[in-house]
Amino acid sequence: MSGAVVIVSYRALPERVDTAKREIGTLIAAVQAIEPDCGGITMLQDASDPARFTLIEYWPSQETFLGPHMQQPHIQSFIQSAGAFLAGPPDISFWHPVGGA
Repeated sequence: MSGAVVIVSYRALPERVDTAKREIGTLIAAVQAIEPDCGGITMLQDASDPARFTLIEYWPSQETFLGPHMQQPHIQSFIQSAGAFLAGPPDISFWHPVGGA
């Protein structure tokens, strides 16, 4: 797969883990239904710290993720409501596949 692999890490408020899991899952469903540039998203929950969630996302480029994707109404709505269930902003990093290893 070419393009960008985006790793997004969230920390839920301890008392809002179930809400965070539900809201992140709803956001993923919206992105996958509405944004054709998204090549897939996997949500992981830390086995030893259930308040930690990581998304592995596939996009054609970092610019697509940071530009059109971040301007979508469902993303902006999530950002506005996230303070109710997340401990802070996500950590976002960009990766690319390395072939032949």
